[in-house]
Amino acid sequence: MEISEFAKNITQEHTQVVPISLFVAILCLCLIVGHLLEENRWVNESITAILIGCVSGIIILSITKWKSSHILRFDEELFFIYLLPPIIFNAGFQVKKKQFFHNFLTIMMFGVIGVFISVSIITVGSWWLFPKLGFMGLSIQDYLALGTIFSSTDTVCTLQILNQDETPLLYSLVFGEGVVNDATSVVLFNAVQKIDVRELNGKAALRIFRDFLYLFSTSTILGVTAGLLTALVLKTLYFGKHSSVREIALMVLMAYLSYILAELLELSGILTVFFCGIFMSHYAWHNMTDSSRITTRHTFAMMSFIAETFIFLYVGMDAFDIEKWRMSKLSFVTSLGVYSALILMILLGRAAFVFPLSLLSNYMNSHRSPSISFNHQVVIWWAGLMRGAVSIALAFKQFTYSGVTSDPDSATMITATIIIVLFTTLVFGFLTRPLVKYLLPHPQHATNNSCREPKSPNEDMNLPLLSFDESTTTNLLRAKDSLSMLLDRPVYTIHSFWRRFDDTYMRPVFGGPDSNQSQC
Repeated sequence: MEISEFAKNITQEHTQVVPISLFVAILCLCLIVGHLLEENRWVNESITAILIGCVSGIIILSITKWKSSHILRFDEELFFIYLLPPIIFNAGFQVKKKQFFHNFLTIMMFGVIGVFISVSIITVGSWWLFPKLGFMGLSIQDYLALGTIFSSTDTVCTLQILNQDETPLLYSLVFGEGVVNDATSVVLFNAVQKIDVRELNGKAALRIFRDFLYLFSTSTILGVTAGLLTALVLKTLYFGKHSSVREIALMVLMAYLSYILAELLELSGILTVFFCGIFMSHYAWHNMTDSSRITTRHTFAMMSFIAETFIFLYVGMDAFDIEKWRMSKLSFVTSLGVYSALILMILLGRAAFVFPLSLLSNYMNSHRSPSISFNHQVVIWWAGLMRGAVSIALAFKQFTYSGVTSDPDSATMITATIIIVLFTTLVFGFLTRPLVKYLLPHPQHATNNSCREPKSPNEDMNLPLLSFDESTTTNLLRAKDSLSMLLDRPVYTIHSFWRRFDDTYMRPVFGGPDSNQSQC
């Protein structure tokens, strides 16, 4: 009997190891194919992984006699606990902080206000159009979830084509909006899960907005605290004196700990780990040895790359999941109508906030050169049309349990999400390069100086800072001048205030480069 149980355990282990081994082998194939397409690439790693996933799905489907196209079964918890943190942390760690914070208000308008507008349009549009197309059965909460699912963007294709040295403003806006957009979508999705649809009224909407502000602020504070604490420990204890491995391990573990703590406290882990990455790269990274700095950058980028490739590879395989296609009861025409309606609302949802908010940003930043031109606005709009990993994870979390569903309507929404991710990534992704080359035909070398902020004749390094060594009258005059600058040029003034506060108080305590060594 014992031998039989031992043999059974061995068999179970093999059934788990073999699929993982095959999936890792296909991941290696994605890396090789991506390298071969590096020189003259019309497709990026996302498209490459999806295409290889589709081919692998077809092969597996034929081997299993049209029963399944999967090697592994997707679990949304796997995504949120293991795959999402390195992607978001690396985004915050690699961001050019000066450009990000110099355009912070514009990025937040696109990534927060824009998501609210997009969610409203997609939710209302789905609720109005789906019954007219013959698709019924979704609850109000499902429609609200759909708005958040399809408002999450994937800007990888556009970012790989843009040059952040030639178009620093455009690159900063596309990159920053993409990350904040994902964070806002996840926070809104979690807020939607908590509402009682039977009491959906004006108070419920205010409650969602209140919960959003609470989650956004507390998650940000937790991420900033984790980043500053890591910087203080590295500066005080000087880990590199004995082992650079400990420095790297501390940064990785503290970043992951901040994410897990946020999830345990029912906050937004994605926001926490993003701001943790920003503050770690701004302070903690400069307290490490030279070898550790190089290693951390490559390590975080590698972890993010593997996680993204894993997700898109699974999406390609899931496109041929026969079980979900058979479970859906909609006709081909109705299904096509649902997919087309969702894509149309994604297009309208992006346009409804990108162009108006760009005009508002240009008005608020009238001193900025260059401004957000119409061609730049089109690129920003296009960059956010593609859907990716976060949309997939949110859809699986809403409409499946551990990747499995027995409800025809839920199966329809999963297949709709897969189709839209495939369509937007492949079609819009393929068209991104010619569109960007057409709209931005000439490198803008003049923008190399865009990191230099315009000088104000009233600017004084101590302007925003009060001094106990000076009289009350002098401090009041300084505060008055600061308020005048804030009203006249709010974005530039806030950025300048923070830069001086950072140089005066933060860097001496937490570490970091000298102000004249800081990069854009």
